[in-house]
Amino acid sequence: MSTPALTTYQRHHLRPTYQHHVGYLFPAMVRASQAHVVMLTEQGLIPAERGARLLRGLADLRADTTPPPAYDGSFEDVYYLVEKRLAEACGIPTSQLDVQLARSRNDLDAGVFRMVLRDQLLGVLDRVLAAGSTALEQADRYADVVITGYTHRRPAQPTTIGHALAGYAEALAGEAVAYADLLDTLNTSPLGSCAFAGTDLDISPARVAELLGFGALVTNSYEAVAGADHLVAVGTLNARSLATGARLARTLMDWLSWRWVTTPADFTQGSSIMPQKRNPVVLEHLVSMAGATAADAASVLNNVGAAWWEDSNNATTDVQVRLWESNDRTDRFFALLGGFLAEIEPLEPPSSAEIVASGATTTAAADALTRHGVPFRAAHSVVGRLVRGGDPSTWTAETVRDAAREVTDPLSDDAVADLIAAAVRPELVLDRAQADGPGASAVRAQVTVLRGAFDGVAQRLAALRDRLARADAELDRVASEGASRWS
Repeated sequence: MSTPALTTYQRHHLRPTYQHHVGYLFPAMVRASQAHVVMLTEQGLIPAERGARLLRGLADLRADTTPPPAYDGSFEDVYYLVEKRLAEACGIPTSQLDVQLARSRNDLDAGVFRMVLRDQLLGVLDRVLAAGSTALEQADRYADVVITGYTHRRPAQPTTIGHALAGYAEALAGEAVAYADLLDTLNTSPLGSCAFAGTDLDISPARVAELLGFGALVTNSYEAVAGADHLVAVGTLNARSLATGARLARTLMDWLSWRWVTTPADFTQGSSIMPQKRNPVVLEHLVSMAGATAADAASVLNNVGAAWWEDSNNATTDVQVRLWESNDRTDRFFALLGGFLAEIEPLEPPSSAEIVASGATTTAAADALTRHGVPFRAAHSVVGRLVRGGDPSTWTAETVRDAAREVTDPLSDDAVADLIAAAVRPELVLDRAQADGPGASAVRAQVTVLRGAFDGVAQRLAALRDRLARADAELDRVASEGASRWS
């Protein structure tokens, strides 16, 4: 018997949506259904023997590793595929199924979307923590490698490779906390809210949540299926995190071009006609990936904002692919960036003479005068006059006194000596005591503090994984025992 031709709607929406969604949603729907059937049977809402039959069928579906069938129009979407295959596994028509008792496609979708995103973000957070650890290792290793720090793409002040990388690690630490918080938000169960108004049946949403590893229940059943803030949060956090990483990637492009650091060979491509070139295009890819992730976040925001305050595919089903692709891209982004950072080494950092010639030491020179009682604005004016006369390597005690004569009181010999030393010795920044500054000891202390922050997130991540593993084991146990004992 030939299969009826697909309708236009089936060809151009249901089939491509099914192809995108089935690999993500089918396993999660089966797992959620096992927990639901266990709860229904324990609550006495379905006879024990029917619960056992359903659990045996669901166990068969979970164990089946054959690829999902192609979309042929005999079922509408993944939700109905689960029912179709479950009925077949149980040897009954779909009209005999109880799996959707006290459950809607609305709360099931909302629940499995959270489960899929939860699993994906666990992997993303692993990558963030790994990249952060690498950044801290390199910050500690290169805390005494002096470079020129830039503002507005112009030389500004001396700093170190370690100081810059510790700064990025701090941004990553904040992002790691945000991902851990978002996982807590995602790990809230909407299951039991049904279409949006719950049910008069004596169900136990808390039992379903427990068996699926959720840490809490959504408070309001309307929000459980209409809410999309958690979906927006996934897209926007990914976009925010990659935007920050892309900024570092652009700075790294400069460092490589200036030969301050090595170009990691594993992250380059050769030129088609210039044999001497190895192009670090991975950094360009990182910038592009950040842009694509921002576009995904914008798409999610647009869809959610275009939806009604109710269950709506605009704000739920239709944004899932954008989020799944965003999460995959974010995972790859941090794998690439972390791998790249692990391989960079100082090559030809700017010399003291180059840093001095750039003018980057002049703020330190002005600060040196203030330590001898010269008002800052006057000190700033003195150094400004000196800069207009030549770079700091040309300054002498006589030129310093001449520059100060019309601005402030006569300078002491110590004041002049301190100004000149600050102006020509950028390596003095390594001795800076300020806790958040580029001093070598300060940077290494920052590394210690930030490691503690990452460790705190890692502990939260391990606790969540432990919760999910224990829930998996418990669901396996009660589903297996129920399939036998309730027969």
